[in-house]
Amino acid sequence: MPTPLDRALNSKNLFLGFTGMVTAAAVWAIWGSDMFPAEPDPTGDPETWSHDEMRRWLRARGLLPHESATREELLERIKANLRVPRRSQA
Repeated sequence: MPTPLDRALNSKNLFLGFTGMVTAAAVWAIWGSDMFPAEPDPTGDPETWSHDEMRRWLRARGLLPHESATREELLERIKANLRVPRRSQA
């Protein structure tokens, strides 16, 4: 005569629950972690940045203009939003 433990181990529900937990863990490991970390901000003079670097810098700050913006428009927008370090007043 099967015990309640035997019936639980032969249950489809237990198998499906375990399968669901394993699947959820695999999905989190693949898409939930930083598998593809964001590229770092470009450094140096903005005038030497590529068009893609300019767009990435603006996108990271929520300042991205329309899609057909020229390189000069992007550069102007970057310069307007760059933080200039304050000089200490002595």
